[in-house]
Amino acid sequence: MSRIGILPIPVPEKVEVKLSGNSVSVKGTNGELSIDVDPCLTIKFEDNTLSLERINDDRTSRARHGLYRSLVNNMVTGVSEGFKKMLEIQGVGYRASFNNGILELALGYSHSFYFVPPEGINIEVDTKTTKNPRIIVSGPDKALVGQVSAKIRSLRKPEPYKGKGIRYVGEFVRKKAGKSSGR
Repeated sequence: MSRIGILPIPVPEKVEVKLSGNSVSVKGTNGELSIDVDPCLTIKFEDNTLSLERINDDRTSRARHGLYRSLVNNMVTGVSEGFKKMLEIQGVGYRASFNNGILELALGYSHSFYFVPPEGINIEVDTKTTKNPRIIVSGPDKALVGQVSAKIRSLRKPEPYKGKGIRYVGEFVRKKAGKSSGR
């Protein structure tokens, strides 16, 4: 039995849940999300809790039980509280600014990078609290927040010799030793 799949999903009062067949749509203060749940599962909404149950006990339905429970739980959390990832830029002359809905990054190349966030994603640039600029990516969809953060990080990954680049806040970059003299 799935340890994650059997757990009920508490729904806050501010969140509206609509069920139609195997499709779930959730609406809250941060937006609206929907998902089509696999037909091997059934969804019930009673007493401000959502629960997913398997129709049969074959391998695929057991495998998807916990997955879809986590996806629906992330939707409920996203529309009520939202998700946030923070990136930090380290390097001399590396800059970030967010103007008119476009993120501009100067990352030591001969050109600047311009990144337009997808709909539903908010980006902020914080240059005042720390010496290194921070990029804050937030939104209701956990997968999309992670995907956008990974895309921004891929523009200049932290390199192992000096540690320059874009990294997640709290990420540890193991440094390598440089060249030694060949005496």
